[in-house]
Amino acid sequence: MAVALMWEARAAEGRGTELLEWVRGQELSAPPLRRETLTAPGNRVLVITWWDAPYDAELPELPEPDGGLVSRPPHRWRFESLGS
Repeated sequence: MAVALMWEARAAEGRGTELLEWVRGQELSAPPLRRETLTAPGNRVLVITWWDAPYDAELPELPEPDGGLVSRPPHRWRFESLGS
């Protein structure tokens, strides 16, 4: 079974590049099958990781950034793949 974890945050004003660098520097305690980082207008950064695991498995996730890097707490979602 494939599970996708999504992590999305909005950078504080003027700190979009810094948030992106912070995200890229975060190592997870175990490697996912795939990891993709995306950006969007409004200084948003999205990270999607794919795992070969049950839906309710304990999986490593990105932490909360500190130091005023984000304008609100990150949003997190978990999805189960239904295949293609």
